[in-house]
Amino acid sequence: MTKHFFGDTAVLLGRSLRHITRSVDTVVTTTIMPIAMLLLFVYVFGGAINTGSVSYVNYLLPGILLITVASGIAYTAFRLFLDMKSGIFERFQSMPTARSSVLWAHVLTSLVANSISLVVVVLVALLMGFRSGAGVLAWLAVAGMLILFTLALTWIAVIPGLTAKSADGASAFSYPLIFLPFISSAFVPTGTMPGPVRAFAEHQPVTSIVNAIRDLFTQQPVGTDIWIALAWCVGILIVAYFFAMNTYRRKIS
Repeated sequence: MTKHFFGDTAVLLGRSLRHITRSVDTVVTTTIMPIAMLLLFVYVFGGAINTGSVSYVNYLLPGILLITVASGIAYTAFRLFLDMKSGIFERFQSMPTARSSVLWAHVLTSLVANSISLVVVVLVALLMGFRSGAGVLAWLAVAGMLILFTLALTWIAVIPGLTAKSADGASAFSYPLIFLPFISSAFVPTGTMPGPVRAFAEHQPVTSIVNAIRDLFTQQPVGTDIWIALAWCVGILIVAYFFAMNTYRRKIS
């Protein structure tokens, strides 16, 4: 059964990846907004924001990476919605195919596409002056955190992809996720925010994830932030996976 699942997922993943390679503009589009925000905040607003001894591009990049993922998963919901409306799911169910492999193919495609977008954004940040003395283990830790974050948000994206009534509705859910980093430590230190906003910013998941990635990049002790960040990512992933699979079972039953 396990072999059947992995084989089916690999075949369907190849199908989804071929769609990506035929529309490279999808990956390009998901990187345009994060890069534009990186340019805007570093070159326009960066001089007015005090981040201490850390250059603003170094301070800003972790939050921009999360926005890149939040922007990219909208396309996962969109592609899933198109498959639902085209009837391809019914065709797969009439074949001896592992049921969950259809969803996993979309999720893994999202992981590949978002990884490419993240690499592009990091390369642009390097051109803008981003520097990190982090070692291999720290970079691997950052990559692992971003993979967990991508998987968690992608499984959230599966739900509107399965339930939306229109293509716009399938991707619109990502807007609050893109906005969330603005009320966190991603762009400015939370200490500069008014009381209620600061309280929310300091206790929402993006802040702990951004702080952990930033500390890894700058070779600072990560403290409890990394464990809080991991707890948020794993918790969201488990809950989103549960609801996505339940939604999927109801749709195909």
